Amino acid sequence: MASGLDDHRKGAVVSDMVSDAARPPVAEIERSRILARFAVFDFCFRNLTRAAAIAVLVILGGVILSLVYGSLPAIRAYGFGFLTSQAWNPVTDNFGAAAPVYGTVMTSAIAMLVAVPVGIGIAIFLTELCPYPLRRPIGAAIELLAGIPSIIYGIWGLFVLAPFLQQHVEPILIAACGDIPVLSTLFAGPPYGIGVLTAGSILAIMVLPFIASISRDVFETVPPMLKEAAFGIGCTTWEVMRNVVIPHTRVGVLGGVMLGLGRALGETMAVTFVIGNAHKIAGSLLAPGTTISATIANEFTEAVGDLYTSALIELGLILFLITFIVLACARFMLMRVERRSGG
Repeated sequence: MASGLDDHRKGAVVSDMVSDAARPPVAEIERSRILARFAVFDFCFRNLTRAAAIAVLVILGGVILSLVYGSLPAIRAYGFGFLTSQAWNPVTDNFGAAAPVYGTVMTSAIAMLVAVPVGIGIAIFLTELCPYPLRRPIGAAIELLAGIPSIIYGIWGLFVLAPFLQQHVEPILIAACGDIPVLSTLFAGPPYGIGVLTAGSILAIMVLPFIASISRDVFETVPPMLKEAAFGIGCTTWEVMRNVVIPHTRVGVLGGVMLGLGRALGETMAVTFVIGNAHKIAGSLLAPGTTISATIANEFTEAVGDLYTSALIELGLILFLITFIVLACARFMLMRVERRSGG
């Protein structure tokens, strides 16, 4: 009987050992729980990011569809002639986009002609020539310009910059360019103070912080070894910047320039204050003009007819297309620069 009890106990012990061996250890169970929790988090994160990307595309598509739908009456009424006509008469429902498109392109071109060399020059000074204790204060002051509201720029331009240009700059330009064939047309007429040139100058000041800040940041990413090697073989600072720094960072600099151009194309309030809001194309940059955004801001609240409202919405569609084309061209240029650098 004792031997039977011993056999029974041995069998129980053996069965317990088998069950303990089959049961997974506590650490393995905890690891499985952690992996399952991570899988849930990863699934949620992946789907949230996908939803955010899809939401952006849906919003963009909704904006395009709304602009196209709102522009249909004007497109049917004026057709392609809307782009070539300078007329803007709400009484007779006769509208054209030539003057706002011209003003938008000219003010943005003036802004970039001024802001790009000045902004890159500021970036070169801050990274290569400026004393180290002054780099941070000057850089902060430049970045502060980007935070000033556009309406403040407009008020300053109307009461300070426009009178200054009218009294001190525009008369000199008119006298100096009077005998030069092309420039005599660009700088002709009385000095109004407000006009396309003043609006372009305001835009140049507004986009300058973007170009200068981005150029400075990308200049600082150049490996010091490259610059030290250039200085070691006797290159000057100008030669190092022209042959080493700018070629190495041209993709970033071009991206900053395009960011500034996008800001200049869509600026509204500052331009509205100083451009004069005249719906006509003048050969002189000193004459008043208008832009697409200024026209929409000035007249959208006064649009009482369906055709009037549709014409303004079509102006918005044109501005959207101009911005899209500019950004697409910038992206194409960046791809070519990257491909050439890689090759």
